[in-house]
Amino acid sequence: MASAWWPCLILALLSGLAASGFPRSPFQLLGKRSLPEGVADGVEVYSTKINSKVTSRFAHNVVTTRAVNRADTAKEVSFDVELPKTAFITNFTLTIDGVTYPGNVKEKEVAKKQYEKAVSQGKTAGLVKASGRKLEKFTVSVNVAAGSKVTFELTYEELLKRHKGKYEMYLKVQPKQLVKHFEIDVDIFEPQGISMLDAEASFITNDLLGSALTKSFSGKKGHVSFKPSLDQQRSCPTCTDSLLNGDFTITYDVNRESPGNVQIVNGYFVHFFAPQGLPVVPKNVAFVIDISGSMAGRKLEQTKEALLRILEDMKEEDYLNFILFSGDVSTWKEHLVQATPENLQEARTFVKSMEDKGMTNINDGLLRGISMLNKAREEHRVPERSTAIVIMLTDGDANVGESRPEKIQENVRNAIGGKFPLYNLGFGNNLNYNFLENMALENHGFARRIYEDSDADLQLQGFYEEVANPLLTGVEMDYPENAILGLTQNTYQHFYDGSEIVVAGHLVGEDVNSFKADVKGHGATNDLTFTEEVDMKEMEKALQERDYIFGNYIERLWAYLTIEQLLEKRKNAHGEEKENLTAQALDLSLKYHFVTPLTSMVVTKPEDNEDERAIADKPGEDAEATPVSPAMSYLTSYQPPQNPYYHVDGDPHFIIQVPEKDDALCFNINEAPGTILRLIQDPVTGLTVNGQIIGDKRGSPDSKTRKTYFGKLGIANAQMDFQVEVTTEKITLWNRAVPSTFSWLDTVTVTQDGLSMMINRKKNMVVSFGDGVTFVVVLHQVWKKHPVHHDFLGFYVVDSHRMSAQTHGLLGQFFQPFDFKVSDIRPGSDPTKPDATLVVKTHQLTVTRGSQKDYRKDANIGTKVVCWFVHNNGEGLIDGVHTDYIVPNLF
Repeated sequence: MASAWWPCLILALLSGLAASGFPRSPFQLLGKRSLPEGVADGVEVYSTKINSKVTSRFAHNVVTTRAVNRADTAKEVSFDVELPKTAFITNFTLTIDGVTYPGNVKEKEVAKKQYEKAVSQGKTAGLVKASGRKLEKFTVSVNVAAGSKVTFELTYEELLKRHKGKYEMYLKVQPKQLVKHFEIDVDIFEPQGISMLDAEASFITNDLLGSALTKSFSGKKGHVSFKPSLDQQRSCPTCTDSLLNGDFTITYDVNRESPGNVQIVNGYFVHFFAPQGLPVVPKNVAFVIDISGSMAGRKLEQTKEALLRILEDMKEEDYLNFILFSGDVSTWKEHLVQATPENLQEARTFVKSMEDKGMTNINDGLLRGISMLNKAREEHRVPERSTAIVIMLTDGDANVGESRPEKIQENVRNAIGGKFPLYNLGFGNNLNYNFLENMALENHGFARRIYEDSDADLQLQGFYEEVANPLLTGVEMDYPENAILGLTQNTYQHFYDGSEIVVAGHLVGEDVNSFKADVKGHGATNDLTFTEEVDMKEMEKALQERDYIFGNYIERLWAYLTIEQLLEKRKNAHGEEKENLTAQALDLSLKYHFVTPLTSMVVTKPEDNEDERAIADKPGEDAEATPVSPAMSYLTSYQPPQNPYYHVDGDPHFIIQVPEKDDALCFNINEAPGTILRLIQDPVTGLTVNGQIIGDKRGSPDSKTRKTYFGKLGIANAQMDFQVEVTTEKITLWNRAVPSTFSWLDTVTVTQDGLSMMINRKKNMVVSFGDGVTFVVVLHQVWKKHPVHHDFLGFYVVDSHRMSAQTHGLLGQFFQPFDFKVSDIRPGSDPTKPDATLVVKTHQLTVTRGSQKDYRKDANIGTKVVCWFVHNNGEGLIDGVHTDYIVPNLF
């Protein structure tokens, strides 16, 4: 079974000067008493919220921090979050003065050069690095102008593992300063019903905790809220520093009226299996212990203390032996012996006498232990209905005997032959943890790092308690044949008391009325089969409350579990098999927006008007040896600058920017209000964009002088059965004909498979179709009582590299490379606007130098774009004539 890391989160907020040489904050100059509450170095972090929604063990966590720069100079504000190593980041957004910069998950290699370039230029990037035992630290900083506000929002998801009979969320809270609005808010929804729920904090007394903490559960729902006031956060009644520095822990478990529980939502199922009340299967344990010279002192003493405690927990039905390795191998007994009181007393004496010596011969130590277990079975020295386990502890790499990791792995794999699991414990950091993990995984076990700390003996004992009580062996989970795709791992060598087996899959066909799952396993006294039958209609009724959290949780749980297992298999795969596993895991990571070791998240961020690009991978366990391993990155603009860039805004002004020419072409379309124009049509991707023209409230009857704009846009993707209609009042999204309506007063993000849509209040809307197609719609608002003008829309294509060569439309036809030449620049009818000759698409045209506006960053002022204006509705530049692009409907 997979390692049962607990979910953990540390939140830290830091602020400081953006660069040396900035004047001191005015708050500092006024003296300490004048400092407003919660202000540090001129930056006030006025809100921090950790919002967790747990549905059927699947946790969706959002960490949001809001700050304002109250200084009169720019400041650098940093955002630190520590999240579980088992979690996948799914989103990060940065909002500065109401403008949100979204994150996009991309294949790691796609942006590797961008990251290296950013590092070489010394630019700030977001980092994710290993931090302590169970955490990775996410860090990002941003320069915030005086008086400006910034919001950081990090989202991550994970499947909570059951550990010693409960699910545990462990949050390390560390805000560094007083925060006006600090809140931890956790909603739990478990269809099986919640049997217990608790929460506690290590950094605050029970009296204070009681008034700041509320916790409750009833039936299927549970809620925990921790909301300390400013006074409750103070380290003393008159102090201005925070006592919020420690552990906040939430634990819960669910009702288990039956051994299993199946849930089915939107064509995906999850099966939780955790039987209770079964007798423990006797176990035969080979303890393979490193006593080389490097284990001398504290490590060996802690190992002895842990083994003595483990001996106290051994049951009389168990069998055991100790195999010690250094430069050679020695054993306590010649073969496994029963854990009788007499033998256990003798074992304690042996453990106390262990001494360090010599080198590290991992290969021979493991092979001796495996051989001993195999012989015990062959010679009938152990009960027929018992199970074997190898537990190996080492603090270093093999350096005598067979020392090649791949050869040791091969020898161990052949010796075990799939018959029992191997658990590897790595003591400290001076070892090849990947080797230990890979070897354990391919022998149906797992690896665990034991940290060199005062509690190392408790860590060792804690690991043993996880595997001390096997209730079933040879567990097989069977489901209807030919009815399921993408089944996650469904065979396990052991089920241990206090844990849980989770299997998920995708149901095929819509006519499934019932669902049956059989679980077979070998118990201590007999073979067992557990059957779960589900009536789909009853299930639908029972789970109508699922939207209490989020509706597609089982599909995301399935994706999370599948990626996790593919990545584990990949560690020991080679050649074509490894390529296939990598491709599958990458596809799912991109589809479900997970930051995994194969992907990175690229986020847009403003930084001194310069492009900053960075990318990195999610660190693995070995990243602790080299902890600065970034996993997120930040860009300063929406569009890849190497690509052409296109937009239509204003009257309607079409602008085609061509970086290769360091120039732009532009044209207008003069048509009557109500006319609908095709802007983009791609028959391959199924994407179309159409725009409807509106006129001024009072315009000239002369069509050549009246002003027209786009007042309505229709964006559709036929393959996804998706449409969005954007007007100056609202945005309406149809997903498979089901409408959702949003206002321009909203700030909201909508994500689904292959689609992300973000509305930034009263500013713009960003819609992305996967990695490679991004549009921005800008809202232009005028005074409501303006006698002439209406509100109108601008449309910007900022990424089109995934659109096909068959793309057409007034803008789409320019997505593919095209060439033009400007010559014979000469005075025009307006002395400030010269004319020139433009040769493009075999046409020779007279064009005029002019300028238009790019309103992406500021809808009021805009940025000037100089271009060559093509007259007569773009005739000669566009294919055909402009009336060819008139269509009857928005969709």
